[in-house]
Amino acid sequence: MISMKDIAKRCGVSVATVSKALNGRQDIGEATKEKIERAAAEMGYLANASARALKTNRTYNIGVLFVDAQNSGFAHEYFSFVLESLKTEAESHGYDITFLNRGAGNGNAGYLQHCRYKGVDGVIIASADFSDPQIRELVDSEVPVVTIDHVFNNRVAVVSDNVNGMEQLTRYIAERGHRKIAYIYGEKTSVTENRLTGFYRALESAGITPDDDLVVPGTYHDPETSFRQTNALLAKGKEIDCILYPDDYSYLGGMRALQEKGLRIPEDISAAGYDGIPLASVISPRLTTFRQDTDALGREAAAKLVEIIEHPKTTLLDRTVVQGTLVEGESVLNKIKSPEKEQIIFR
Repeated sequence: MISMKDIAKRCGVSVATVSKALNGRQDIGEATKEKIERAAAEMGYLANASARALKTNRTYNIGVLFVDAQNSGFAHEYFSFVLESLKTEAESHGYDITFLNRGAGNGNAGYLQHCRYKGVDGVIIASADFSDPQIRELVDSEVPVVTIDHVFNNRVAVVSDNVNGMEQLTRYIAERGHRKIAYIYGEKTSVTENRLTGFYRALESAGITPDDDLVVPGTYHDPETSFRQTNALLAKGKEIDCILYPDDYSYLGGMRALQEKGLRIPEDISAAGYDGIPLASVISPRLTTFRQDTDALGREAAAKLVEIIEHPKTTLLDRTVVQGTLVEGESVLNKIKSPEKEQIIFR
């Protein structure tokens, strides 16, 4: 049976480009689209695809649920990379993607009803309020589901190793002589809980007694909250060597607060983010962060869901843990090499 891969090979394009052409997307050239459509017709792909759908009773359509607290949509740098990888992997298996927007859960129709209406073969929950009863209804339904960065006992999950990631990042900071480490964490989710665990583990292994007054709540992907919380930390009048931020994008607010106080990064105070988005490497100083493997997260989530859809009786409902990488930027001072640096107490 002819697949998108076969058409891509014949036309000398990617599988994703073939999928765009055959699904009427407008973000490819007209000449390329016509070439692909002609090849598909000549190779009998459309007829085969219809026959496959009838034979398997599938739509070859995957739903993706993405709802973040800031309503940033696909402008969210971290998730945009996850979603792009997810989409490419799904298309390589011959599946299309339907994004389920925020409105899907409003009114009388919940997420489950929306999925049934769209006729999706399965759903990937990339970001959502996992305590929402409508999410629970979807997870407990007959619809195949894979979650990203959240674990339900009855579903497959693909998660970043947030405990190890934050532990590595905090240990790196401590090894450079920092003892008074503040942490502005994100909303109370399983991701946040895991990162807090990694943070406290690293402090304990370094022999550092945590100051809970320096561990304060913030919001993911929200520079304004980080700006306010950074000022609140400085106003405590406590000694602070370094501030950890919820993510790289949120760090921008903290950076602004520090600069407005006349503090140099890292000479006067160090800082670090999380996620490892491209922004971290282009700001000055380059941000020390922990890069999550967004490509692997999206790819594994899509591959797992396709496996569940096509082999429901033999697929294990397990958890895949994806490792990341520490990125040494320029925002964490090595105080061991600079013993003459005076400790700063903020007033």
